[in-house]
This record gives sequence, C-alpha cells and structure tokens, in this order.
Amino acid sequence: MKELSPTELRIPSAHGDVHALLLRPQAADWLYVLAHGAGAGMRHTFMDDIAGRLAARNIATLRYEYPYMTAGLKRPDRAPKNEAVTRAACDFAAHEFAAGERPLRLCAGGKSMGGRMTSQAQAAGALPRVEALVFLGFPLHRPGSVSAERAAHLHDVAVPMLFLQGTRDKLADLALMRSVTAELGTGATLHVVDGADHSFHVLKRSGRSEGEALDEMADAIATWLSAVPS
Repeated sequence: MKELSPTELRIPSAHGDVHALLLRPQAADWLYVLAHGAGAGMRHTFMDDIAGRLAARNIATLRYEYPYMTAGLKRPDRAPKNEAVTRAACDFAAHEFAAGERPLRLCAGGKSMGGRMTSQAQAAGALPRVEALVFLGFPLHRPGSVSAERAAHLHDVAVPMLFLQGTRDKLADLALMRSVTAELGTGATLHVVDGADHSFHVLKRSGRSEGEALDEMADAIATWLSAVPS
C-alpha cells in the first residue's frame, strides 16, 4: 500500500501566506486543524508522527505554521497575532474542506502553545464549522508555577474538548488538570498518557516505546471524535 504524502498549501491571512501541510486519507470524515508548539514547527517529528497515525485511522490533518517559525525566529509572536493565524487556518479549512460533495467535519487544536492559541481564539468567537477541540499537552502553567490561570478562558468554549496529558508533564500538574476538566463538566474529556512528559516522550523503564504512546493517543482521538454528536 502506497504511503500517503502531505500536500503543501498556502493559507491567506492578514499576516501573509501561512505555510501548511494537508494529509487527507480518502475515507476521512474528520479534519484536524493542527497547530504546532512554541519551539518546533509543523514538520517536527512529533507532528509528522501524530499526523501519520491519525491518517492511518482515517483522520485528515491540516498542519500549519505560525509566521515566526517560518521566519526562523525563536520567540513566538504575541497571542493576538497567533490567534489571528489560527482563525485564518480554520477559515480556510471551513471554506475548502467542510463543504462540497465530500465535506469533512472540523476539529482544531494542537501541540502545547498551538492548542492554547486555538482555545483562546475559539473562546473569543466561534471558529467556523469547528465542532471540537483536541489538545496535545495543554500548557496549563509554567514549569514550577502551578496555576490554573491559563484555563480560565476554557469556560467560554462551547464545543467538546479532549485533553491528552502525560503523567510527567511539567507544564500541567495532573491533579490540577483533573480539577480543571472536572469543573468544565461533560464538555471536557481528559485522557492520561501514563509515563509521558510534555513532549510525550516515555522512559525506557516504562516498558513501552514512544511509538506505542503515540498509537494510544491516536486511538484515543479517533474513538473520542467518533462519539462527538453531529
């Protein structure tokens, strides 16, 4: 069976064309508009790996890159600019892939910072046709500074949310994460990846590989999306 290859795209935005990669299996019903984390772009190994595993489960992905990363800068732009780029990516996905003869249902989110930019954009105003948010390591707080302040806006998100969090994540104290998702009610689901850190690396002594952890995550996303009401 021929391996599916991503298609390079350009997404128009107020901040210039945004680089993107589309991976769309023929049998896909969902498209995940997927943003990267603060320190690595859309072509990072983690992004490739999770997109490939989701494709194997018939979930399409539209990875896109924030302009600072494309420009080779280490420091992310301020949140309003990143949120605007996230909205442009979702606008593009809604126009190009959520209509027509074979429309895809849309979810959005991403790795760490990219997930938070997505939820902040959604809280400020519903992203077009986005039915759910999926977070790959929500950055609840800075390392060593446990606080739920970054989660305050999640109460303004009106679509279902899935949080995938590692037990060794220094940016999301697990007890606090459980409390946050419990307060959000039935609209929030927490999936705990045992032994994983913020990058979803697992220790060798855990008895399983990082590939197995990623498979677990992809399975969890596919199962959860299949239950999101249309």
